[in-house]
Amino acid sequence: MNTKKVLRRSAIRKRIRKAIHGTAENPRLSVFRSNKQIYAQIINDDSGVTLVAASSRELKDVKAKKSEVSGMVGKSLAEKAVAAGISKVMFDRGGYLYHGRVKSLADAAREGGLKF
Repeated sequence: MNTKKVLRRSAIRKRIRKAIHGTAENPRLSVFRSNKQIYAQIINDDSGVTLVAASSRELKDVKAKKSEVSGMVGKSLAEKAVAAGISKVMFDRGGYLYHGRVKSLADAAREGGLKF
């Protein structure tokens, strides 16, 4: 991967994390996107604990486009969060553009009952 791209994303990620900090009442929904998979976690930064997590690796035999799979991950994460009693989160896009897979995950999480 191009080092310029990594450094750019790292700088954006640091800038976002200055403003976003998850608490027990309002945890942080963090997204990580690799070339093949997408991962999402709901994190309480005060105690450093991951409350709920979901990823595309849980969906083994699904044949769909990456953005559709991201939507499924968002829906799964929202279901787990609502079951755990979490309804409001802060969205941390992790330095990625709010477009494509990240946007479809966020939209599906909103449809599933999360507010951000």
